[in-house]
Amino acid sequence: MREGEQSVTTLTESFTSMVNNLSEINKALADIDDSSAKDKILHHYKQTNEKVQSSIIAFQFYDRMQQCLQHVTENLTGLSDIVDSPQLLYNPIEWGKLQDKIRKGYTMESEKVMFDAILQGKTIEHAMQLAAEHVNSNEYDDDDIELF
Repeated sequence: MREGEQSVTTLTESFTSMVNNLSEINKALADIDDSSAKDKILHHYKQTNEKVQSSIIAFQFYDRMQQCLQHVTENLTGLSDIVDSPQLLYNPIEWGKLQDKIRKGYTMESEKVMFDAILQGKTIEHAMQLAAEHVNSNEYDDDDIELF
């Protein structure tokens, strides 16, 4: 996880630098008079900009996955703490605290729907179906964005 965090930091800095460099290239293009050279540079600029934007989107999904893995690690540690202690293992309050902590760690509403379904005794498949239905439901306007 630590190595992943370093990679994320490096990627974030690289993307920021590339976006800034592309912005400067775009500004400099305005000063070029030779239209054939300008057209060629503009073509490569647009292609590179599209690739950078696609890379940023892919990186965001990678970052989301890393966050999920961090939550799994933290939740497994909490579970291990309860299971390792007979006083906690048979204490419903401790199990409730762990469940609350896990639910609060979810940032997307579809994750909460899935978690709640599992707590209600639904199968994993059914819980995943409910989460997918939630994502596909009309609860979101076209302009809504779900941040994670």
